[in-house]
Amino acid sequence: MNTEHHDVLETRAPAAREAALMAALPAQLRCALAVPALAERLAGVEPSAVTGRAALARLPVTRKHELLERQRTQRASDAFGGFSAIGWRSQRAPRPARHVYQSPGPIYEPEGPAADYWRTARAMFAAGFRAGDLVHNSFSYHLTPGAWIMESGAHALGCTVFPGGVGNTELQLQAMADLRPDAYVGTPSFLRIALEKAAETGLSLPSLKKALVSGEAFPPSLRDWLHERGVAAYQAYATADVGVIAYETAAREGLVVDEGVIVEIVRPGTDDPVPDGEVGEVVVTVLNADYPLVRFGTGDLSAVLAGPCPTGRTNTRIRGWMGRADQTAKVRGMFVHPSQVAEVLRRHPELGRARLVVEGEMANDRMTLRAECAGPGDGLREAVARSLREVTKLRSEVELCAPGSLPNDGKVIEDARRYE
Repeated sequence: MNTEHHDVLETRAPAAREAALMAALPAQLRCALAVPALAERLAGVEPSAVTGRAALARLPVTRKHELLERQRTQRASDAFGGFSAIGWRSQRAPRPARHVYQSPGPIYEPEGPAADYWRTARAMFAAGFRAGDLVHNSFSYHLTPGAWIMESGAHALGCTVFPGGVGNTELQLQAMADLRPDAYVGTPSFLRIALEKAAETGLSLPSLKKALVSGEAFPPSLRDWLHERGVAAYQAYATADVGVIAYETAAREGLVVDEGVIVEIVRPGTDDPVPDGEVGEVVVTVLNADYPLVRFGTGDLSAVLAGPCPTGRTNTRIRGWMGRADQTAKVRGMFVHPSQVAEVLRRHPELGRARLVVEGEMANDRMTLRAECAGPGDGLREAVARSLREVTKLRSEVELCAPGSLPNDGKVIEDARRYE
């Protein structure tokens, strides 16, 4: 029995994994074309022709605001806006959903009947969870899928779950003292609150040794604080739309991408993949026939890390959550979007990475586009300024700078204004 890895998929040769993922794409696209919203977005796509990343990258990215808008306009007839193949009788869904959840927006997400539907067991195993463990689950069981995402993975591993939910810290601590859980799942901030409260009241929780946290940033300082109190905590990167995307391992070197998803990193404001190592938006294609999201833009920033995980897992690693890709700013009464910066760059292929900096005070804004350029800037600065005004309807200064001089942080629009 392998005690280091969840299954043999985690240690496949990268070429074998890539071949398997790309071979699965045509079937996934056929599932997508069977639901109205994606049939519309993917009109004219021949699934059998999409067998590689270059072909996948030519398909449109669906972002959360588009999913929300479609749900809003079709709510009377289809709560999922035509993106789901499962539902219930009044929606005339071809197959029944097990649960339906509501996330802020509101956005509604379906859950299908498959065991470990959200693919959480792999992340839990990497965090040290094993069959027979008692898991204290402090994610919300109300409306949103967080608690259920974790519970389904724990059950798939053979764990027992205590449904603590959110709040009621004293009652949850009493349950921990009485039941002696082996593991915790929930936000890292609530775990800290619980341990601090236990220390204040003199409550001992010696059984609690491991945790899988998500839903918030998990800085090294908090990881170390938990470790000092005997809890080895690891993070999972997941969303309510697509489930677990990547997870931390004992190596503590980035997050390993889950085996059931295809991850791309694209330049914010575009659908175009960036080179490995460059920060961009995380885009996910899930191998899921029930909710067949293809190229779903999470709105989160990350980057691919070079090389395999030291634990022997061979899938791609990403750096984890690095901020939000939607950097829209309001300047002199006009919204400026990353996609507009991308349009300016398309008009001027001489430019490389660029950042639009908004400075000054509210009502006295000024914009400067700082763009990397290898060649001479004769006449280019003025041409780019004209393009910016045409695209944004706003005046902007243009500064040309050396290739590689702008930070690799995925930021396309930097709002540096003073708000005092």
